[in-house]
Amino acid sequence: MLRDRYGRSIEYLRLSVTDRCDLRCSYCIPKGFKGFEEPQHWLTFDEIERLVAAFSRLGTRRLRLTGGEPLLRRNLAELAGRLSSLPGIDDLSLSTNATRLVHHAAELRAAGVSRINVSLDSLDRACMQQITGRDSLGMILDGIMAGKAAGFDPIKINMVALRGVNEHQIDAMVAFCIEHQFVLRLIEAMPMGATGRDATWLDLGPIERHLRRHFGLIHQPATLGGGPARYLATPDGRTSVGFITPMSQHFCADCNRVRLSVDGTLYLCLGQEDKVEMRPLLRGGASDAELEQAIRAAIELKPEKHEFREQPGKIIRFMSQTGG
Repeated sequence: MLRDRYGRSIEYLRLSVTDRCDLRCSYCIPKGFKGFEEPQHWLTFDEIERLVAAFSRLGTRRLRLTGGEPLLRRNLAELAGRLSSLPGIDDLSLSTNATRLVHHAAELRAAGVSRINVSLDSLDRACMQQITGRDSLGMILDGIMAGKAAGFDPIKINMVALRGVNEHQIDAMVAFCIEHQFVLRLIEAMPMGATGRDATWLDLGPIERHLRRHFGLIHQPATLGGGPARYLATPDGRTSVGFITPMSQHFCADCNRVRLSVDGTLYLCLGQEDKVEMRPLLRGGASDAELEQAIRAAIELKPEKHEFREQPGKIIRFMSQTGG
């Protein structure tokens, strides 16, 4: 098992397969942004498989495909099938905006993806158009239902809570997720790049107290998927609501993950600049043992915590460049 210098077990890899997206969410990619990574710098499927295999030999058990929007990467189901077949990978999941999920849900499920997280910040069409830059709500809802029909379980809905934008719609989202037995995760916006710093993050503490009263939610001790959310559950236990609070109550002491960008950059923390370039090793003839040693050395660089509150202007890269 990989352990960092603070004793944390690192058993979760978030793998970005593209930095491109078909939406322009106000807290993520700036409108008109053109500085995407060149395709010749993307890791190939063979390179991805080789690197993930090295991680799995070192104890990585959880793998999530992210972006940008991962469904923009051609033949993603092929890659998913290759990765789900690797020894040691017990949990393969996908983060998506679901605009294209109608066309890919069944093949991804057949390829071994068991769970999906869908970004959905509002159930109001105009609000979603304001946040995402397009009339996206119908496509996303169709994609979510296609995922449900394909057998993904659980389906988690990720809602970034933005003060003055969608905070008044949180109750409706909770009710929607209760109706369909989806897991809702409310997320505080992080100052990633100029767009993230411009987002008006909402302290989820008061929201959590309100939802406890309004929906009768109760504490749920179990975690769902190994992530940082703290969960409440409906009294019947059929639906959960999670709170991801990097701004008001960080969870760095329990961090179990690293992120690999589409160009092979291994980021050790969302809120710090510590990173290791893996692509030169992959394309320079490194042996499997050398890859494993590079991963171990990288984990030693993982910082103790982010500094989003202390230094909100520190991270200039956008979320899509790091990987979700």
